[in-house]
Amino acid sequence: MTDKKIRTLLVDDEPLALRGLELRLSTFEDIEIIGTCANGREAIKKIRAERPALVFLDIQMPGFDGFAVVKALAKEEMPLVIFATAFDQYAIKAFEAHAQDYLLKPIDEDRLLESIVKVRETIQERITFEQNAKLINLIRSMNNPPTLELSEIINSQNLTLENNYESHLNIKDRGQITRVNIDSIEWIDAAGDYMCLHVADKTHILRETMKNMEKRLNPALFQRVHRSTIVNISRVVELQPTNGGKYQITLKSGAKLQVSRNYRDILAKFL
Repeated sequence: MTDKKIRTLLVDDEPLALRGLELRLSTFEDIEIIGTCANGREAIKKIRAERPALVFLDIQMPGFDGFAVVKALAKEEMPLVIFATAFDQYAIKAFEAHAQDYLLKPIDEDRLLESIVKVRETIQERITFEQNAKLINLIRSMNNPPTLELSEIINSQNLTLENNYESHLNIKDRGQITRVNIDSIEWIDAAGDYMCLHVADKTHILRETMKNMEKRLNPALFQRVHRSTIVNISRVVELQPTNGGKYQITLKSGAKLQVSRNYRDILAKFL
């Protein structure tokens, strides 16, 4: 649990839903409800003025719906967002909006607890990252910084940075959402605006661009080896030169992928 209160805003156009959520959240000592909003426009103003750490956001509201709220604030410092709705067809869009979580009404107590635990972990990661960054800047400003200590702190920061990358992806397949662990992905190839994620003997399809997919993955684990291919370098077992200055890599699964000449500089990561 975090040491300080988690300032929380509730947004829903149904008064009974707001009251019910308030009552459920009152059991969490670290959740501080700083206000409620009945529509999206009001929520945008309140978020900008109050800077809450967490927002429970209804999706279906007259005028500005929940997704419009997120879009309006996309270029600003965003709070963590948990979407709450009575309709499950919005789930994939909610995950694409990088929501912290997605809850169906009526909200189950166990699912609410699970969401709050995730919020606490995310906030703690952010706090740790900010503290490490401040400490590194302080030491770097010294006339004679202690090299060993600085190195150790930087390594600590790098570990924190790794934790900030996504640990799983949510894949919609025939109406169901499958959570795929990032480290289980062997390689990813592009098919237009879709990504094919190869996991063991399965291939999952995710609507995403190659550029955005790279941003979501930890570069210490995933590297682009072709304009349309990203590989999990921990799965590489063999590297062989081929014609034209190209290379072929073999994965643990036996899959063979080509490394184009434009990406030969990443070959050292496999050695």
